[in-house]
Amino acid sequence: MDLPPLTASTLYLVATPIGNLEDITLRALRVLRECDVVAAEDTRRTGQLLRHFELSKPLLSYFQFNEARRSEEIIERLRRGEKIALVTDAGSPGISDPGERVVKAAIAAGFRVEAVPGACALIAGLTASGLPADEFHFVGFLPHKSGQRRNQLESLKAITGTLIFYESPYRIEKLLGELCEVYPERDVALARELTKKFEEYLRGKPAALLEIAKKRSLKGEFVVMVAGAERGRGKHAPEAEERDILEGQVVD
Repeated sequence: MDLPPLTASTLYLVATPIGNLEDITLRALRVLRECDVVAAEDTRRTGQLLRHFELSKPLLSYFQFNEARRSEEIIERLRRGEKIALVTDAGSPGISDPGERVVKAAIAAGFRVEAVPGACALIAGLTASGLPADEFHFVGFLPHKSGQRRNQLESLKAITGTLIFYESPYRIEKLLGELCEVYPERDVALARELTKKFEEYLRGKPAALLEIAKKRSLKGEFVVMVAGAERGRGKHAPEAEERDILEGQVVD
């Protein structure tokens, strides 16, 4: 099947594997093969990925602290008609990774932005967590400061969808301690080393998971999923609205 060529002056957001290299898509490989330049969060890591698939492309470094300056350069390249593939170290660009500023700049300048979907840790973790996946709220990384973290956790208590966080192995025990205080009765699922050899899911209440974390050295990046607030109890639940209407009719 003949595939259409890449479109000039287009920013392609290419998802890359989060661990298992078999998770690269055929479309991602074609875009990386046919683009003019690859804008990468870490050129060393992306260089290894490209070499694994026997690809050779010019690499342009962009990361959190140079994203504004690089955005201007990327826009100028798009003006020249270049086809640019944007990748992060792992997963989908812009999801708790650099990329959002570049995307906004490209759209504001009138250029085409096309997503090349693939691996995403939050989706992989959620679908195998055993927690409801019909409604979820992705938070990403919580603030490092304890007071700010606690305030954000408190602000999420009324959300009925499954809460999803990213966390490092260095702070997972601290987070579980905070969940014990804020969400002690909620079901929690920890997913670590997703798609890798030592992939593991730990499920239970926060206190039980905290005990495991204290006894074991849990390595790897984590996706932390917390069951949402019980549905049907909020003021805006259908039952509550119907009750309000009936009460209003009685009063009137």
